[in-house]
Amino acid sequence: MKESLKDYLFIFVGVFLVALSLEYFFIPNNIAAGGLTGLAIVINHYIPAISTGPLVFIMDLFLFVIGFIFLGKNFGVKTIVSSFSLAGMMTFIESFLEPKAITNDLMLAAIFGTLITAIGMAIVFNANASTGGTDTIAKILNKFFHIDIGKSLLAVDFIVTLLGAITFGINIGLYGLLSVIINGIAIDKVIEGFHVCKEVTIISKKSDEIGKFIMEELERGCTFLKGVGGFTGKDTFVLYAVLGRSEFIKLKQHISKVDPNAFITVGEVHEVMGEGFKNIQ
Repeated sequence: MKESLKDYLFIFVGVFLVALSLEYFFIPNNIAAGGLTGLAIVINHYIPAISTGPLVFIMDLFLFVIGFIFLGKNFGVKTIVSSFSLAGMMTFIESFLEPKAITNDLMLAAIFGTLITAIGMAIVFNANASTGGTDTIAKILNKFFHIDIGKSLLAVDFIVTLLGAITFGINIGLYGLLSVIINGIAIDKVIEGFHVCKEVTIISKKSDEIGKFIMEELERGCTFLKGVGGFTGKDTFVLYAVLGRSEFIKLKQHISKVDPNAFITVGEVHEVMGEGFKNIQ
């Protein structure tokens, strides 16, 4: 229950960031940076009586059904919450706050709008949800074909940028394409950052004590590998563990006390699956 509430809190935060970037960077500058929101910007140009918020909601309903079928009930429930939230936030901002472009410089609008959008969408994806629309298609491609979410978005959003170029001109269309490209790369990088762990190998005379600290104090598993010292020719143990960043800091502090001469190598891993981490799916 606590984990579920945490996911929904992250979803609202992520959606809020996406809504801000759309209403204050993209929509006022007619930058159709892919997705249903980009398509809504194009449609709104031809049918100004319907604002982008309601347009996004209507188109989301169709793709939501597809996502519900292919991605399961849990994903569907979270996605409908995020979709309603995004459409609702956009409609509220358009109705009561009269949003205006923070900057009319298309380059600045494209860059900062895209970075804020990427952070927001990555937060939503990390909670196993989507802001709806083409995000849902990207999630389906990621699940069944193991294509990075960012690259999937790049593929499915490309056609929207072409429509934007046809509607608003080649210059604005190219800025939309630039936003899509940056968005795809940035989302993958932000998602990777959520899951980065420290891969640690330790050679120490106090390996038993260090291993006990990892298992009992950090509540993580570790593995002892048999080795032979190249210089001494003596049998030794190599301790291997994967830890979170805060856990690694605690381990390093402990090792500095029990064996300051320990040999440690540290690497970053961007995805860890198995007991104590996320499920293998």
